[in-house]
Amino acid sequence: MKQLQNVWLISLLLSFIAGYCDTATFVAADHIFSAHVTGNFIVFAYQLVNHTAEYSWIKLITLPVFIISVVSGGWIASKGSGRYLLLLSESVLLTFSGLAALAYHMSDHPVWMMYTVVMFIVFAMGLQNAFGKLFSKETHGPTTMMTGNVTQAALDIGSLYRSKFGDASIKLSLKKNLTTVGGFLAGCLLGAILAEQFGLSVIMLPGILLVLYCVSNPKSRLVS
Repeated sequence: MKQLQNVWLISLLLSFIAGYCDTATFVAADHIFSAHVTGNFIVFAYQLVNHTAEYSWIKLITLPVFIISVVSGGWIASKGSGRYLLLLSESVLLTFSGLAALAYHMSDHPVWMMYTVVMFIVFAMGLQNAFGKLFSKETHGPTTMMTGNVTQAALDIGSLYRSKFGDASIKLSLKKNLTTVGGFLAGCLLGAILAEQFGLSVIMLPGILLVLYCVSNPKSRLVS
């Protein structure tokens, strides 16, 4: 029962963090997606044809940074130090990014510093993606990309209707997918509000939440 509760909690938390970070960087850092990095291709193309951003090419850098992060995540997991070491590493990076963003706002706002902070956030999201792929049973589904979860939820709704809402297994599947989608949406909303008001330094919040989870949860011990 405790293990099952932990899966629900980490699914909700990681989905919230991904939505929060993705929206916060989009709002406060030149419309860059930190979790859905391929979305940056669309923004880059749009800005390119409309001549609306001097540094639009930097968005393309998010892809190699993301790839390096996922490779690093695989290496960390292979060391046998515990799957939650990936999440602890992510939490440290997000907290550090928030502190660096705060220093950026207190300085003369060099543009390179903002983009550097964003790349650290992208790296953190890459670690979360690696966690989701390597330890898929630890969550109810992908926590950084919601399209698949929404698709499954829609299929579940159709199946429930055909079964006259009597299939318990389909109800459970729908509940799991709504948990991740709902967590992501909540993260998006809060990330947008706080980033608009306080800038990129609000990335500290998900970092702190994840630190607290890793410290308080027994599974966060750095052992396999």
